[in-house]
Amino acid sequence: MNTTIQIFNILLPLLYAGTLGIYLYDFIKSNRRITNAKRLIIFLTLMFHLIYLIIRTFVFNHPPITNVFEIFTVLAFSIGFSYFILELATDIRGTGPFIIIIAFIFQLISTIFIKDLTEVKEILRSNLLGVHVLSALIGYAGITIAAVYGFLYLSLYKDIKENKYGLIFQRLPNLEILEKLSFYSALIGFIGLTVAIIIGIIWLPVAFPDFSYYDPKLISTFIVWLMYGIGIFLKWNGSWGGRKVITLSIAGFIVAMISVISINFIARSFHAFH
Repeated sequence: MNTTIQIFNILLPLLYAGTLGIYLYDFIKSNRRITNAKRLIIFLTLMFHLIYLIIRTFVFNHPPITNVFEIFTVLAFSIGFSYFILELATDIRGTGPFIIIIAFIFQLISTIFIKDLTEVKEILRSNLLGVHVLSALIGYAGITIAAVYGFLYLSLYKDIKENKYGLIFQRLPNLEILEKLSFYSALIGFIGLTVAIIIGIIWLPVAFPDFSYYDPKLISTFIVWLMYGIGIFLKWNGSWGGRKVITLSIAGFIVAMISVISINFIARSFHAFH
């Protein structure tokens, strides 16, 4: 393994752990100075991660998408980056620990099991494939964050219903804001999946002459995209709200995760490059 890449690979989970620690400490203690510092820390962690991904791309001459554990590090970055954008847009920081821990877990798994491949199928060197996969991962990052906000919504709803006003009640934003955060995250996910699907429709027939539109990955991705599309439409026109949208968001996340696991470890698909 390239020494620089090895150093980055080891440091990344430590940086995410440190970022998670400071977000968790602020969640518990609500220290004003830490509140102002933690945004800078997550920004620096994400920049370090971005540099790592760029270095991997140039050293191995292909986007970091050749095996599931390379994809995990890109997914970790996508989740962290998507949350960072949401935090900047909304200035709501109390939910950070619940999302950053997911990025940390994905990066830790990637660091432990990642393989550095120099000899790969020529198709995996395609920059367009890199954009396609990155768009899909941003989509999955968005729906992951939407599901986290959904679970937080249900947890807070349960506490309020049972008249429990502990730390969760004190630190989390209200139900209306959690619902909006879940919706905006789902919207990011939907846009990411839309871009990935459009690129796939245009590019896949050229890259894989024998591919089938009945490929399980294509079908499952379309189902997830359709679920979120319906939910977003019903939310936008006022037909749905509250727990209905949250439940659909969580269901879409579960379907997406089952799809990712089954395609990469069980089913045979042209998406399963390893």
